[in-house]
Amino acid sequence: MDKPTIAGKAPLPVELKAGETYAWCSCGESSNQPLCDGSHKGTSFVPKVFKAEKDQTAYMCTCKLTKNPGMCDGTHKKL
Repeated sequence: MDKPTIAGKAPLPVELKAGETYAWCSCGESSNQPLCDGSHKGTSFVPKVFKAEKDQTAYMCTCKLTKNPGMCDGTHKKL
């Protein structure tokens, strides 16, 4: 399996809006971190697509190694 590019070593806050659909970048190549811009095309990576359940600030993973795809779980602290 391919390894993702580490896009950052800290989560990025994203203002989520209830009912909106988002796509988290899993490859690390997106220029729109932490969200997908299609840079994964031609690789084995696919974005994690999800619908926000409520309005909130989400701290999204940029190291791409989280065990909770999309959301930061602190894994970046071990890099």
